[in-house]
Amino acid sequence: MGGYLDKHHPLIKTHYFMESSIPKKPNLGNKLPAGHELRWNPETQRWAIYPIPGYSQMYLSKDKNHFVPKKKKQATLFSTDVIEDKKDGGNANANLIKAKREQNDEFYTRLDDIASELKHYRKHFEGKVVYCPCDKVYNEGRSNFFVYFATFFEELGLKALICTQYNPNPGEHGIKWVYYGDANGNGVPDESEIETEFLNGNGSFDSPECKEIMRQSDIVVTNPPFSLFRDFIAQIMDMNKKLLVIGNTNAISYKEIFPLLKENRLWLGYTQPKIFATDLEKVENEKTQFEKDGKVYQKFGNICWFTNLEHSKRQEGLSLTRNYEGREEKYPVYDNYDAIEIGHYTKNGKWEGSIDEIPMDYDDIMGVPITFLDYYSPTQFEILGLLCDNRSGGCMLNGIPTYTDERHKNSVCGVLNGKRLYPRIIIRRKK
Repeated sequence: MGGYLDKHHPLIKTHYFMESSIPKKPNLGNKLPAGHELRWNPETQRWAIYPIPGYSQMYLSKDKNHFVPKKKKQATLFSTDVIEDKKDGGNANANLIKAKREQNDEFYTRLDDIASELKHYRKHFEGKVVYCPCDKVYNEGRSNFFVYFATFFEELGLKALICTQYNPNPGEHGIKWVYYGDANGNGVPDESEIETEFLNGNGSFDSPECKEIMRQSDIVVTNPPFSLFRDFIAQIMDMNKKLLVIGNTNAISYKEIFPLLKENRLWLGYTQPKIFATDLEKVENEKTQFEKDGKVYQKFGNICWFTNLEHSKRQEGLSLTRNYEGREEKYPVYDNYDAIEIGHYTKNGKWEGSIDEIPMDYDDIMGVPITFLDYYSPTQFEILGLLCDNRSGGCMLNGIPTYTDERHKNSVCGVLNGKRLYPRIIIRRKK
């Protein structure tokens, strides 16, 4: 079966069989996926992995994680119910997200969350090469990022889709998939239209060949390993690429990330994904987990999209309804910095930062919680810095004195009435 070649297959050209004109076939041994074989692609001038005609459908029917949609009738960028999502796949790597139970586990981005965010960026993708690195765990199928972009390839007007998959096994190779669109015109992405090949290295995003793929791409879209988020963003920014990636909201206060937000080189996306599929078993009495259709899902409250693609929410800004004049007592000044704190007392008497209290008649310096970035418009406010703590790399604000007390040694957070606050973004209204 492995040696079967279909001479009439549309990807096979006549000179495919002219052995003297092609390099020797690489010997991959038992590394070829079941139902696949090596063929010479005259368009790319290299050997690539393709499904064996007459076998691939039988193979795919056994694979619960294949991505090919059954139908794509009247598919739009605003709906994903036309895509058959056999398994909530997503983007993961060996150490994608540190679980709350203090162990490294795999969490997968849902197709609905990808579609909900991507629909706000359609104009940015026409004629572009999209690269999805960190594409799921090796040998676990393709991610839902691949599903989305392959399914809506023509609607978005993409030039090419490239995904690379990391292989955590020492000394083994990662995988690359390339898709150039619906070549046979049947309205769906077929396996025969996806070029698959082994990478020289393990497929890590910072490997030389993956860096080269990134350089040749236009937009990077993925869910990178959270533990490597700083390095991942730095690599993309060094290459001056467009990006749309999932990250932990706490990354806002990283010393490597906040300056990018302050300089308007990076900002938050439109939506906030809160639910991820996981391979973990349901933990009894775990309120952040639930089961549905035989799958376990994990809820998160601190996940967001980071991007440098413009979207409408970024231009809308905040609708301000509060007054400072006559309510000055509602806006206390920090113990260690000359700025007012924006917040209020809750019913149980606890102080809580709140963007709802930003006054419309105050033009001086204010401190707001990091949730402000969900609604931040650079035409409405200027970001001056960050009151933060040493755990995040220190304060990012000129002139802030170090505040010390018996409980919080060398604290550089905003301090109010002797109590250290969570990180605060320091802002001022633009006139």
